[in-house]
Amino acid sequence: MLLPRKYYLSDDVLGLTRDILGKMLVSQIQGIRYSGIIVEAEAYRAPEDRASHAFGNRLTPRTKTMFLDGGHAYIYVCYGIHEMFNIITGPIGTPHAILIRAVEPREGIAQMQKNRGISEAPSALTKGPGCLTQAMGINRALNACKLYEPESPLQIHDIQITYNKAQIGQSKRIGVESAGESAQWLYRFYLKGNDYVSGSPR
Repeated sequence: MLLPRKYYLSDDVLGLTRDILGKMLVSQIQGIRYSGIIVEAEAYRAPEDRASHAFGNRLTPRTKTMFLDGGHAYIYVCYGIHEMFNIITGPIGTPHAILIRAVEPREGIAQMQKNRGISEAPSALTKGPGCLTQAMGINRALNACKLYEPESPLQIHDIQITYNKAQIGQSKRIGVESAGESAQWLYRFYLKGNDYVSGSPR
């Protein structure tokens, strides 16, 4: 089932980040369908989160997408190389975001291998936010697309997978060490024991 718009409008970005695990990320790019089960994600709760691009409600040409209502994609480039896919959540003007860090591939695996230049299908295929976007053909051209529209090239589906608390790990986020006290927040959620999770438990 395609997640409806109302799913993304909750102000509880931490709850949504935990709940998004087990949902299916789907991209339809140039006639090829890719999909993967989300197994790792991080919450960014603006405006108080120093690790967020929208810290202090910072509004720039890049961050303006974050101020849209929940259910839009926010895609930016990290280090000039990696496309990073985020889900905007909350009501309009509340720039919360969920960074999708890893998925377990389900469809389009052969093309994912070509996109990544990997001949086999090791866990590295979609392990890490830059790897999963490259594998699934996700780039900035899809920034601000609506994830809940039936014709959208980027969607998230509920496939009735749920995890109990014992199966989900929680830790500090990865790569935000310079964010002061925000770097200590346990805003990363992941499926324990999954080979596609990109970082250690930390």
